[in-house]
Formats: sequence, structure tokens, C-alpha cells
Amino acid sequence: MPFGDDKINSSWEAVKELKRLGLSKSVDLHVQEIPVEYEAVRDLLPLLWKQHQPKLVVHVGMSWKATTVTLEQCGHNTGYERLDNCGFCPACHCCVKGGPDTIQSVLDMEAVCQRVRDSGLKVAVSVSKDAGRYLCDYSYYTSLYLGERRCAFVHVPPLDKPYSSKELGTALQVVVTEMLQLLTKVERTEKQPHNPSCQHHH
Repeated sequence: MPFGDDKINSSWEAVKELKRLGLSKSVDLHVQEIPVEYEAVRDLLPLLWKQHQPKLVVHVGMSWKATTVTLEQCGHNTGYERLDNCGFCPACHCCVKGGPDTIQSVLDMEAVCQRVRDSGLKVAVSVSKDAGRYLCDYSYYTSLYLGERRCAFVHVPPLDKPYSSKELGTALQVVVTEMLQLLTKVERTEKQPHNPSCQHHH
């Protein structure tokens, strides 16, 4: 959706390009545009998680400050005081009443970032721990909470500052592919049986 004074939201243009490019045949990619509105996020995200039951949700948003494709490590619960596109702000200034202050993604974004760099992608990628306390952060925390941390957030710069929609879409393709591969490794680790020391009772 349009964001502030920007008529074109680079994140949606990048996601549309990702949809055109696709992922591997084994990945069922669903794309959804979400309004820059707190109430829309609050109402829509639970329905999407329930409907699709995804292995991983990757939110993508535009940041005026970004000059790289930025991988956000965590979402924050409180500090939401800026008005959305409808002039609304949550009265509690938080995502989930009583929820933890921050929720970390199940994915190590530094590891994802390194894997993307190793791939030879010609788009700069970095990691952040502050998604901005606006709709991006609000969406991210909400999905982390709903999806037991199986979520990621990617911030992209405005179009042509310095990357085109095609370059951003290609970057998303590489980033999401690496995230899914790393998530598979995480799941394998979680499924490995623990081997506590043998205890004999006499």
C-alpha cells in the first residue's frame, strides 16, 4: 500500500517481482498486500496464519532510511505512537497486551545475511535489531507472536535508491530461499533426540 508521501511502495513492487520470479518448485508461495493500518494488521494476520498455516512468513516493508536490503532480527511489543494511514494509533501503544517486550525470529539473521552475501548477490544486505516502531515492526511482532517465531521481516529502500524493483525482487528471491534452507536446518536440529546422561537407580 502507499506509505506516507510515497505513491509507490517499493516493498510491494519488490514482492510483485518476487512473485513473477518465483521460488523453487517445492515452495508454495502466497503473496498478500497488507494495508499500512494497525487495525488491518490486527484483523488480517491471524486469518492468514490460520488459512495458510505457513512454514515461514516473510514480511517486506519499505524504509526511507534504508540503503540496503535489511533483515530484521526481532519485533518489539511497545512504543507504537505514530498514526497510521487512517490516522489511528492503538490506545495501548502495543501489539499484544502482556506480551514479551521483544520476540526474536527463529532464524539467525546474521547467518542468513552471510549466506546471501556468499551467494554473490549484487545487492547489499545488512542486519538490524530495530524495525522502527511503526507498522513494519507492529506487523513483524504480531506474526512472530502468532507463528511461534517462524517469521522474518525484510526492509527495502525506496525504488532506485539505489535499487530497481527487479533488483529488489531478485534480492528477495535469494533471501527467502536462504531463509527456507536455514529454517530446514533449524527444524532438523529441533527434531534431534536429546541424549541425557544415563542414570542408574539402585
